[in-house]
Amino acid sequence: MLAALVAAFAFALSTTLHQRAAKQQQRRRALDLRLLSRLLRTRLWQLGWVPDVVGVCAHAVALRYGPLTLVQPLLASGLFMAILIEAGWNRRPVHRRDLTATLVGTTGLVTFLAAADPRAGVTEPGASAWWWVAAGTVATVAGCLSAARRAGDAARGTLLGIAAGVLYGVSAALLKAVAARWHGDPLALALDPRSWALVVVALLGVQVNQAAFQHGRLAAPLVALALTEPVTGVLVGATAFRETLSLTGVRLPLVVGAVVALVVGVRLGASRAARDPTPARRR
Repeated sequence: MLAALVAAFAFALSTTLHQRAAKQQQRRRALDLRLLSRLLRTRLWQLGWVPDVVGVCAHAVALRYGPLTLVQPLLASGLFMAILIEAGWNRRPVHRRDLTATLVGTTGLVTFLAAADPRAGVTEPGASAWWWVAAGTVATVAGCLSAARRAGDAARGTLLGIAAGVLYGVSAALLKAVAARWHGDPLALALDPRSWALVVVALLGVQVNQAAFQHGRLAAPLVALALTEPVTGVLVGATAFRETLSLTGVRLPLVVGAVVALVVGVRLGASRAARDPTPARRR
């Protein structure tokens, strides 16, 4: 759990830096394939990779020893950490709405983890399970990208945020599988097809995520990403990894109430962030 919280904080810091860098780039289309090449030349975006690497390492440790259904919801706490980071970055006190968002969201997160009691499943999903995950991922992401091309600015940001959340959630599943097979042999790791799949899915997730931050107010992609990633992680964990959640008796209404509180907290936090967006640079 501690490793997951460290990863959440590192990703929150990285997201803050990357989002500011992305907003400074000129917006061109729903998915600009040259966006990453331009961002690679900006110092702020490069700096954002330092906490990102720390987050990936902590995330791998958390997934090696914990189930997806536990680790991925914990990563949602990164949004509330980002609120505090943003306040410190701008040298202003934390707004009352931000504090409310943090309190409500954290309460929902803690309640969910306590009531659902996530349990680990298998460490090696079969090939058929991965094919189902791949099919669902391709269908969802392709549908979101196709719809984003015809959508307005805010809807486009939401659709791209959903696509990025799905890709990040699947990346976490692949990272868990790779981390479980790590036994100190770099060659075996390099030859594992899941390692290559992780690289491809993660890079595509980064591309879509940066594009999402360029469209509309920050709230649209931020809410979509913050909710879709843990949901994807829980779904893949419960299906491919056969992890279990306790949803019987009094636990079910507690879990439902916790999810509602988490959604409200994320929405409050994102809507506050949307009030102070970093203006995009026009060329």
